[in-house]
Amino acid sequence: MIRTVEIISLSSGIIGEPAVEHELKIGLDRLRSMGLEVKFSEHALKGLDHIKKQPEDRASDLLTAYADPGVDMILCAIGGDDTYTLLPYLFEEHQLEKVVNDKIFLGFSDTTINHFMLHKLGIKTFYGQSFLADICELDTEMLPYTRRFFEELIRTGGIKEIRPSDVWYEERTSFDADQIGTKRPEHRNTGFQLLQGPPVFSGKILGGCLDSMFDIFDKGLYGDMPVLCEKYDIFPDASGWEGRILLLETSEERPAPDKVRKALEYLKERGVFKAVSGVLFGKPMNECYDDEYKKVLVSVIDDPALPILCNINVGHAAPRCIIPFGINATVDAVEQVIRFGS
Repeated sequence: MIRTVEIISLSSGIIGEPAVEHELKIGLDRLRSMGLEVKFSEHALKGLDHIKKQPEDRASDLLTAYADPGVDMILCAIGGDDTYTLLPYLFEEHQLEKVVNDKIFLGFSDTTINHFMLHKLGIKTFYGQSFLADICELDTEMLPYTRRFFEELIRTGGIKEIRPSDVWYEERTSFDADQIGTKRPEHRNTGFQLLQGPPVFSGKILGGCLDSMFDIFDKGLYGDMPVLCEKYDIFPDASGWEGRILLLETSEERPAPDKVRKALEYLKERGVFKAVSGVLFGKPMNECYDDEYKKVLVSVIDDPALPILCNINVGHAAPRCIIPFGINATVDAVEQVIRFGS
């Protein structure tokens, strides 16, 4: 049972801005209604400018949260695009290695990079939700599918299985206070879709936001990001992907199919698709480029024997499940379920 949650800003500092105060209140009330004690990391509410300019403070917050025995769960506030700047402050003198443990760590989007950092140190993490994107949902309650997984995680410390959501929701075009209590447009969901390969496959899942993985290898966004990621060796080599299931999902920027192709080619060049036992691909936000992405996946992977399962409710498309990393998983496309545990 999770009792104390610490909210941390490892990427964007948006939760410290006045424009989202109404969302913070909603999220805090919801967490407390679940019986949780909530605290913020020392610098989490410092705002966009401070968080952007002081990566050492973000790193310090992560180290402190892991070292604090009174914190049961680290919940990322939101994503962003530059959490890689924490690398020297976490790895140069083995700072993170000295304090990490198996308390729950939950986040998605740019937090993909943090998941790889923790994976490097042998830590199991959870991918798929964040405080601002999920707990602070402006509707009268959390999206039911999303809430079910969050409540299971805080109640049991894990996730037993994932099945498709019955519906999917369009992204909001405004998060202003006048949107409190308004519903998102919703659509019938079609379940998991097997593009190719055997319907049943297994392995430990690892991955995250494809846009973030693209930036590990491409200097287009931040010229020093590939340099630092290589220096601290946070992306597993081909042997580190052996037998794993690769999770991929795309960001709210809705990358063009050509960018997705280039990102997948980066992974292919590193032998990822030769090593993994299967690929999971999240539903794109608003189903943007859905068909195009599927065609690119099949084309780049170019191996009909490798299973590719799409339309997973994880990442940037609402609602969101939570996927455990580092836990044995069995995917069954016929039964429409992903089960975790031995």
